[in-house]
Amino acid sequence: MNREQLKARVAQEAIDYTRERLTPDAVLGIGTGSTVNHFIDALRCLRGQFAGCVASSEMSAERLARSGCNVIDLNEAGALQLYVDGADEADFSRRLIKGGGGALTREKIVATASDHFLCIIDESKRKVRLGAFPLAVEVLRIAVTQVCSTLADLGGQPHLRANFRSDEGNPILDVSGLDFSDPLALESEINQIPGVVANGIFARRPADQVMLASKSGISVY
Repeated sequence: MNREQLKARVAQEAIDYTRERLTPDAVLGIGTGSTVNHFIDALRCLRGQFAGCVASSEMSAERLARSGCNVIDLNEAGALQLYVDGADEADFSRRLIKGGGGALTREKIVATASDHFLCIIDESKRKVRLGAFPLAVEVLRIAVTQVCSTLADLGGQPHLRANFRSDEGNPILDVSGLDFSDPLALESEINQIPGVVANGIFARRPADQVMLASKSGISVY
């Protein structure tokens, strides 16, 4: 079973998980990425069983609309019952690195607004320690050079993501070499750098459950 098949498998398992928890007035948060795309495509089978979805990116919003789902602005939705999203890395404490798709700021906002965060991944994303995947840091354009300098002082090697702007119109730095021995402290320290909008460490708001697809089956931790 290849990675794409594993992604489809965990997405379908997440559909079954979601079905058991839906109420007619429920609003779901929906993340961004290749695994979540499988979830969105399968979500059409649950149409009419919940009120709508809040998307973490324009790309996901468009895909949800094509699937016939009611897309709601977060400001009008209130608390979300469930947020389903993937990750670039997940450790055994359910702390995550996200942002490979560039939607980290909205993902963090939607995750924080949700009562429950289900992270769906294939086995290649589970790590004993975070940090192999470059950390995405969204910044204001005026602050790119200054933020790069500060991240370098922290031991990182930042690189501007070429030809990319977030849905908010901001550039993203991809940073390698940071010390992830304390992800929560690192998340807070980077957030305090002037000009940083958000970073892709999800330690302050980790997943509540991680659903993992491997060749041996589905596990949840």
